[in-house]
Amino acid sequence: MASRKLFRLMLAILICLGTVLPSRAADLIKVPTAWLPGQEAFPVWYAKQQGWDKAMGLDLQIFAFDSGAEALRAFPAKSWMFGGLGAVPALMGAARYNMSIIGLGNDESMANAVLVRADSPIIKTKGYNPACPNVYGSPESVKGKTMLTTKVTSADYTLHLWLKTLGLKEQDIVYKNLEQASALTAFDYNIGDAVVLWAPFTFVGSNRNWKTVATPKDMGKHLPIVLVANTAYATKYPEVAASFLTLYMRGVHWLQTAPREEAVKMFQKFYLDWAGQDYSLDLINMNFDTYEFFNLEEQKKLFDASKGVSEVQQWENELADFFASAGMLTDKELEAFKTGNQVTAKYINMVDPAAVQK
Repeated sequence: MASRKLFRLMLAILICLGTVLPSRAADLIKVPTAWLPGQEAFPVWYAKQQGWDKAMGLDLQIFAFDSGAEALRAFPAKSWMFGGLGAVPALMGAARYNMSIIGLGNDESMANAVLVRADSPIIKTKGYNPACPNVYGSPESVKGKTMLTTKVTSADYTLHLWLKTLGLKEQDIVYKNLEQASALTAFDYNIGDAVVLWAPFTFVGSNRNWKTVATPKDMGKHLPIVLVANTAYATKYPEVAASFLTLYMRGVHWLQTAPREEAVKMFQKFYLDWAGQDYSLDLINMNFDTYEFFNLEEQKKLFDASKGVSEVQQWENELADFFASAGMLTDKELEAFKTGNQVTAKYINMVDPAAVQK
């Protein structure tokens, strides 16, 4: 009896001191998550490396998928509950598979770009549209030209925005639908007048002295990688959803406050150990300069719908309009997405800033 009283006293002291006792594996809540081998997976990987998930009573399982489409195919089977997806799979998941958008991974609006060769006549005109002073090209220099990119992707959306900025439509150009690696190779062999790529292919193009004529950022648009959840699971276990976001945001906080050199080296380790990609330090630094992560305060503001449609919802609505025009969403699905609650601030608002900055 005395030993039990002593144990209870010690437990009370440890709790008061804020010490977290290690949990047995059987006591941890397994949380399967899905990611592509991109930099948006770094915060959750780092959280796992530091053991932060176990300290919160979770066992984060980090599954890698080669594409968003592959991850989306696995979602209805409930093989994962949270994850990070790009625009197309997230929209499809929200429209068809009871998926919610609960946070932001990053903004890749500077990672997608229209590129031309250094001697292209397209770069002779800059700021044709006064609303986009940093965008190159004119209707005369672009109309009838051959564009290489990947259909119904973020690169395709980037091309659409560029043409719209110049007062043109897809019918005004010659469109060549190629996978990204093939598009890059073809353009390298002098095929096409412009190529539209996403990172890391954009970095390769820059190293070959190709010139960036437009990015979504230049045109005032965002291309978010979003954090998503199985809606039914998050509704039933809101504390788990909030804990997942807390871990992610804690990883983002470390990334944004750690010394640049330390963060770059850790990013390099992440790519090599988890994604199997041996990137140079120069390439990692280009990643840092290209992608934008959002801290907790920024995320809460961007998801705030107290005065109407939130900024994140607006970004997603614009993307949904484009992909619906490309036949990826039906009119019924588009309407359901715009009027539904798939983009929600519920869980990001549950995240305690103090827990993120530990």
